[in-house]
Amino acid sequence: MHFNAQLSQASHGHQSLLCVGLDPDPARFPAGMKGDSRRIFDFCARIVDATKDLVNAFKPQIAYFAAHRAEDQLEQLMAYMKRVAPGVPVILDAKRGDIGSTAEQYAREAFERYQADAVTLSPYMGFDSIEPYLKYEGKGLILLCRTSNPGGSDLQFETLANGDRLFEQVARLAAGRWNRDGRLGLVVGATFPAELARVRELAPTLPLLIPGVGAQGGDAAATVKAAWRPDGPIIVNSSRAVLYAGDGEDFAQKARQVAQATRDALNAARPA
Repeated sequence: MHFNAQLSQASHGHQSLLCVGLDPDPARFPAGMKGDSRRIFDFCARIVDATKDLVNAFKPQIAYFAAHRAEDQLEQLMAYMKRVAPGVPVILDAKRGDIGSTAEQYAREAFERYQADAVTLSPYMGFDSIEPYLKYEGKGLILLCRTSNPGGSDLQFETLANGDRLFEQVARLAAGRWNRDGRLGLVVGATFPAELARVRELAPTLPLLIPGVGAQGGDAAATVKAAWRPDGPIIVNSSRAVLYAGDGEDFAQKARQVAQATRDALNAARPA
């Protein structure tokens, strides 16, 4: 199924704008798992089971697996999510960006090895670094635009000769000539609501993956106010606030409680 259709189905079916990010850090695992990288799959699977009816996407961050030589556990997790939450799209957070021949290999990694429904990409090497991913029919490509970290301003907020900020140019390209078959989206941080609103103005129908709600301090209501449009999908990511809500045996139930509260706060902020 086309990524956008999957996202729409999960958003409406679960009445949710929430994405749970899967950033497993064994040092923060609950008692009985703490410090054991062999338990990464077990930890993430428990989170998936606890939240799968509350989300419109899951977003595993590849570095948290690769750093612990746990790529096999990521493969296992991707297959598990397809099995237990088949209606929920999975975004592989990889932020790849390289020349075309290398991009072909990264695309194969994301869509063949890991069977992701979408992948995050850096657009700063231009369209030919993105094009190889478009060969995979129906897969979503989500481009970094205005990221949630403070240092993003070093480049993304620079003014170009035409008067646009760099992040605005990325949004224009993604909503325009780069979006050949309607599969591009944008990463825009909840920590910058004014820029989020500007990106939504420039790209009114593109899916927006919005990190920064929760541990990074982004406000749920301000995020929805800035980004909400009936025909513009929103994927509001929360990772650490959900994953590490509890440190005991009931960690998955605690994660569910935070995920449900976040989903409800996002829904409450939607315009009537």
